[in-house]
Amino acid sequence: MPVARAFRWSSFAAFLAASAALALGGCMQTTGPVAVMQPRADLDSMAYGQPYGAPQPVVVANNGGGAIAALSNSFAASPAPMPVGYAAPMAVRNGASYHLDAGDKLRVVVYGQEGLTNSYAIDAGGSITMPLIGAVPARGRTTAGLAGEIAARLRNGYIREPSVAVEIEAYRPFFILGEVLAPGQYPYVPNMTVESAVAIAGGFSPRAKRDMVTVTHTENGGAMRAVVPLGTPLAPGDTVFVGERWF
Repeated sequence: MPVARAFRWSSFAAFLAASAALALGGCMQTTGPVAVMQPRADLDSMAYGQPYGAPQPVVVANNGGGAIAALSNSFAASPAPMPVGYAAPMAVRNGASYHLDAGDKLRVVVYGQEGLTNSYAIDAGGSITMPLIGAVPARGRTTAGLAGEIAARLRNGYIREPSVAVEIEAYRPFFILGEVLAPGQYPYVPNMTVESAVAIAGGFSPRAKRDMVTVTHTENGGAMRAVVPLGTPLAPGDTVFVGERWF
């Protein structure tokens, strides 16, 4: 009968469609979630890295593995590039904690005593010489310590209640030697660095080693020598030596 023949044909067509659907479903089955990567930002960061401080990319797990997943995870796990760091320069003990030495010029004020108020230079022996009390040791003292010593000596038979103040009028000079255009002795300027000292001495000579110099610092009778970069601060009385480069 035509109806039975049509029914058998429709059943066979339905069986073929179901078989094809099962076959295609098996071929397209995935073993894990697929990571969708942004085409520009992520690929650029994988190829060129990221600037310091930029947020890290989010890594999406890919259970199926593969070269793309391994490459993405390897770049994501790498640390961000660190900025270049420079050692902090040594602190310079100037101002209230500065230790006096020969060559410093001081202004000593004794209130109400114009004959004692004057400018005094610390001599090679490390002392200043004042009226009435004579030589007063100044080497190694701070300005406050020296003021106290002067007041104590004046109080001992000269002035009943002396009021003394000491300030630095001019620091002792610094010295610069070696491969500069004008080596020698120069007045110290507060907050100087090795670079500014080289500039005061006329700059580097053509044979100078320009990245590091040797600085000798003397304090309380002892000397310390160190190789330092150009940004290192200088103290009064320091000696800068600029070496010669080999090539």
